[in-house]
Amino acid sequence: MAEAPKQLGRLLEQVWLVAVLAAAWWFLSANSTSVYFPPLSKIMQSLVSGFTTGTMMRDVVFSLSNILIGIAVATVLGVAVGILIGELERLRQVLDPFLQFVRSVPQSALIPIVIGALGIGQAPKIYMIAFACFWPVLLNTIDGVRSIAPEVRDMAKSYRIPTTLRIRRIVLPAALPQIVAGVRVSLAVGVVIMVVSEIFSAVAGIGHYINMAGSSFDISGAWAGTLLVGALGYLLSVSFILFEKGTLRWYFDSAALASHGRIKTTRSRRKAKK
Repeated sequence: MAEAPKQLGRLLEQVWLVAVLAAAWWFLSANSTSVYFPPLSKIMQSLVSGFTTGTMMRDVVFSLSNILIGIAVATVLGVAVGILIGELERLRQVLDPFLQFVRSVPQSALIPIVIGALGIGQAPKIYMIAFACFWPVLLNTIDGVRSIAPEVRDMAKSYRIPTTLRIRRIVLPAALPQIVAGVRVSLAVGVVIMVVSEIFSAVAGIGHYINMAGSSFDISGAWAGTLLVGALGYLLSVSFILFEKGTLRWYFDSAALASHGRIKTTRSRRKAKK
């Protein structure tokens, strides 16, 4: 029972600023006559009507399916290739200039080329999201594999652990915190590429909704789509944080124990000095 007040307090700490800013926006924009900055009440009406009588629900499903499939493909390929490159030092040295060059290319600059080559369907959107999200996962996986202590590798060689078992039981768990961090970064990148690719050319999606609203001079509808993108990105981030806590519970628990041990050691040393 004691945990409930703590959880409620943490929730209030996270949402109070958003609530204050939303309330300020609502009241300060209530009498706005600007075409480009309509009242928040009108924007919310457009958002509700988009779900009830418009195509907003279809657009959300289309965008969510694109980003989830794209990130899943990027994660699988990024982890597989990252482990391979991280384990083979010579291969990493050969590919490093190419990887640094490709990661520096703005992913959004390739969207018109990809759409021109593959069309305006769902597949090009997934491809662009997967391509953009691939690099954070790949580079973090490489760093995670390379950060494994040499003593651990020597032990695996001494016991002649097979390669597949070593990767599954040693390399992958050791690199997992870095991999998860890469996926977290790619999630934010994927949201941006999702919207931009749908704005350029699409038959559905939140970006398509924003583009159509802006083209028809429905400014409140465009604002509604923009706020929906922010809310969707926030929900994806929160969901991933929960997934991260469950997946890396062992990592966080060991870090907490190590930190607690260091604190106890420091206190005991201070007492000994006194």
